[in-house]
Amino acid sequence: MKINWFTVVAQAINFVVLIWLLKRFLYKPILKAIDEREKKIASQLKEAEDKKAAADKEQDDFRKKNEDFDRLKKGLMDKAVADSNAERDKLTEGVKKDAIILRAGLEKAIKDQQQSQNDEIAQKTEQEVFSITRKALTEIASVSLEEQSVNTFIRRLEAAKEEEKKQFIDAFRSNANTILIRSAFDLPPKQQEDLAGAVDKVLGSKALLQFKTTPELISGIELTTNGYKLAWSFSGYLHSLEQMIIGKAKETPEKAEEKPKLVAEKI
Repeated sequence: MKINWFTVVAQAINFVVLIWLLKRFLYKPILKAIDEREKKIASQLKEAEDKKAAADKEQDDFRKKNEDFDRLKKGLMDKAVADSNAERDKLTEGVKKDAIILRAGLEKAIKDQQQSQNDEIAQKTEQEVFSITRKALTEIASVSLEEQSVNTFIRRLEAAKEEEKKQFIDAFRSNANTILIRSAFDLPPKQQEDLAGAVDKVLGSKALLQFKTTPELISGIELTTNGYKLAWSFSGYLHSLEQMIIGKAKETPEKAEEKPKLVAEKI
């Protein structure tokens, strides 16, 4: 078989041209497209990884913020609870103190009211008893209670201890004031003269006496001068009765039967 070298050469040239054309116009665009596609895919993968990393970072930041918020919220709640408990304890303590003060005030008010009522009852009782006693003495002895009181006061004054008389004299002479004599009843002129004579006798000199009626004394006589007082009263006779009425009978029978006496004191 005879080889046609022209044909062989021509086919070889055609093959080479075909290869060049394929490489030039087919393989390169395809390879270029494949490279560009790979690069695009790689870029998209990298972008996706970056977005995922950013999302993970944002998620971590969000989780940290939530944790910080939870800690802050817990701290605020704990502080609010502590402040609330402290305020509650403070208010409770204040209410307790106010209740104690209120109870003390009520107890004092009740005690004062009871004492006032007891004093009023005792005073009314003494007034009634003295009225009955005055009437009984007038009917039985034909001598008024006033005369008996003045006579008893004079006797007690004259029988007073020397120390008591000296205190009275010193008080009078220190200023030479008018001597005030208070009684629960109006003293007749005769009794005023008797009192003036007894006082002059104790003082050893003439004294100016001023007489004043003071019903709240109930019964008895008080003599005062320059801050000094001599007093006599029937209260001792009625002391046990008074204690029984006001519910405070604490004295012994001997004290309950104590007789009225002359009392000297600084005022």
